[in-house]
Amino acid sequence: MVSVATWNINSVRLRLPLVEKYLREEAPDILCLQEIKCQEHQFPAEALAALGYEHQAVHGQKGYHGVATVSRLPLREVSRHDWQDNGEARHVGAEIIGKDMIVENVYVPAGGDVPDREVNAKFGQKLDFLERMTRWAGSIDRPTLIVGDFNIAPLESDVWSHKQLLKVVSHTPLEVDTLQEFKDAHGWTDIGREHIRDPERYFSWWSYRSPDWRKNDRGRRLDHMWASPDLARQAISHRILEEARSWEKPSDHIPLVTEFAL
Repeated sequence: MVSVATWNINSVRLRLPLVEKYLREEAPDILCLQEIKCQEHQFPAEALAALGYEHQAVHGQKGYHGVATVSRLPLREVSRHDWQDNGEARHVGAEIIGKDMIVENVYVPAGGDVPDREVNAKFGQKLDFLERMTRWAGSIDRPTLIVGDFNIAPLESDVWSHKQLLKVVSHTPLEVDTLQEFKDAHGWTDIGREHIRDPERYFSWWSYRSPDWRKNDRGRRLDHMWASPDLARQAISHRILEEARSWEKPSDHIPLVTEFAL
């Protein structure tokens, strides 16, 4: 049994107590973090190692973005991709030693506010990021799990209102189609929706702008865990920890975790 979790933590140093709480209480074997917002030498490596997560692959930068994978199982960093060629730290890959599994940890750009690359360069960068990942995905030849904040909610049931969000970045038809091309390139299985079936409610993000996130429940499923077909068949459970959105000084995202029988 191997359990893998993913969580956009929105600053690992600011929310280190939440990460420690999650690791103590939920104890996944592997935790993939996005938006760590620190350089590698600033990452709380010792604090997480003290909890048993001594194997780490950290790809950070000053102040923004950044991804890190921490594990109780031995791992070896195998990749760092810069899909925008701009130096942003958004993707790190690690091989889990002895488990025939690659874990790719990615933070896709949000894409700004206007879903038009002609007037919003950030939206174009998001699409290009995904298109470059799509070309890479077509060449993957090992059992791979890709997790993280994809910043796209692809299904109608992945958002609080499909009609109201059709022209909102993260749920536009162009983004959904672009993400589908990435999915098709490797034949990825969306593990979340294998276990929490569409149209069942499944959100992973609620805006800080909502004063009562639970009452208003204007969520989106922006975080994902996708696996190679053979690996996906070994996934025996998948769950989310929605209560984490109510913890003190929370991230606006919640953790997802999948258990595999390898």
